[in-house]
Amino acid sequence: MPYPDAVKNDVVIALDQGTTSCRALAVDHRGRVAALAQEEFTPFYPRPGWVEQDAAEIWTVQNRVLQKVARQVGGAASVAAIGITNQRETMVVWDRATGQPLHPAIVWQCRRSAGICERLKASGAEPMVRQKTGLLLDPYFSATKLTWLFEAFPDLRAKAENGEMLFGTVDSWLLWNLSGGKRHLTDPSNASRTLLYNLHTGDWDDDLLALFGVPRALLPEIVPSSGRCFDTALDGGGGMVAVAGVAGDQQAALFGQGCLSPGQAKNTYGTGCFLLMNAGNAPPTPDQGLLATVAWQIGGETVYALEGSVFVAGAAIQWLRDGLGLIRSAAETEALARSVEGTGGVYFVPAFTGLGTPYWEPNARGMITGLTRGTTRAHLVRAALEAIAFQTRDIADAMVQSSGLPLPLLRVDGGAAQNDFLLQFQSDLLGIPVARSAIGETTALGASFLAGLAVGFWDKGEIAALRQADQTFRPAMPEAERESQYRGWQRAVRYQCRV
Repeated sequence: MPYPDAVKNDVVIALDQGTTSCRALAVDHRGRVAALAQEEFTPFYPRPGWVEQDAAEIWTVQNRVLQKVARQVGGAASVAAIGITNQRETMVVWDRATGQPLHPAIVWQCRRSAGICERLKASGAEPMVRQKTGLLLDPYFSATKLTWLFEAFPDLRAKAENGEMLFGTVDSWLLWNLSGGKRHLTDPSNASRTLLYNLHTGDWDDDLLALFGVPRALLPEIVPSSGRCFDTALDGGGGMVAVAGVAGDQQAALFGQGCLSPGQAKNTYGTGCFLLMNAGNAPPTPDQGLLATVAWQIGGETVYALEGSVFVAGAAIQWLRDGLGLIRSAAETEALARSVEGTGGVYFVPAFTGLGTPYWEPNARGMITGLTRGTTRAHLVRAALEAIAFQTRDIADAMVQSSGLPLPLLRVDGGAAQNDFLLQFQSDLLGIPVARSAIGETTALGASFLAGLAVGFWDKGEIAALRQADQTFRPAMPEAERESQYRGWQRAVRYQCRV
């Protein structure tokens, strides 16, 4: 039930739990960010291709920035609702009684379950998985990580079978803690990324649970993406606020970009890169290496999406900074890229954790090709930016072929979308306009919208009207040059990564 005085509150708070940082943003009725707090947390790389996080640290940092923003806006009395958006396929397991994590969180980028995926493919399981989930057998998704955990730690399997352990994606972990350990929940957008959720029935699937060896008692209850879950305490003053919206980060960005009609699409340039198209109210049948997923569920209506995933986008720029020391900050990359007329034939395939859509090659590794004695750091920086655009072109081409729908415009957001060079090159490479959102925080905005809808802070008409473009980039590159550059990228991927 909507709060009758919800519109009198000043803001909705979004918790944006990402791959590298935890953020909290307060969004006012006009869709403007009224307050923001952000802190990074520590990733761990115990072996090549493995990525872990400390789930306890995630909660501590996320709660700290939440409370900080709540104080900035005047406490619980000023907050209409809280929405959550999160890194998706990252999985957490914790003790039902103590609430303590039982293993480091295994991150969506982690490749440790590649062997399990190959084994299941060899058994002929993938067609069934593909038909039920809209996904592929890949280490990217949560269930294969859970299977790995049970095989590596039989004591955890015993705890799971005895009902002593809980499993969830990061949204579930945050919801559990926000509820004081009383509610174990997720929403369909996150559930549909686990390989355990049936797109056609809208529930956990017994065949999939048996395939991956997952007891049903481990799993959270599935609730709508927009709807009151429970009340949580804010700012230490005893004030209670409804947690009323939950969505995976990419689906939240689709909603925040105002892609509310079939055929509308957005691309988010973050650590990875994710292109989603609204596919309407029926589960799509994906091909071309695309995924089908739940976009959101509001009331009794479920909206689906087609998705393509790039595993390394902004992370490649971080590597240039932290791994090679070629730049001091991402802000330098635009000027460096413009300082040379091209890459000098250099192509950078940033397959640090395998390749996603349309290749789905978990064993691919990063390569730089075309190096000469004349190659400079500017050429390498430009090649890294161009690689983000090339990978997006891979997905866009596949999406148009699979859906049969044209892609007349691409809405974009994310940290790297502030780079004008990248967006102009992206427009040139796609041959269509690329529109950058005037509000950069579209992922958090989507979570805010979903929570605000549930308590009457906004209605759908208001949400659609709030979306505005900051700048639209239009193609200027001749078609022959565009296709020549793209063919060079395709050769680099085929040769260097053997796909």
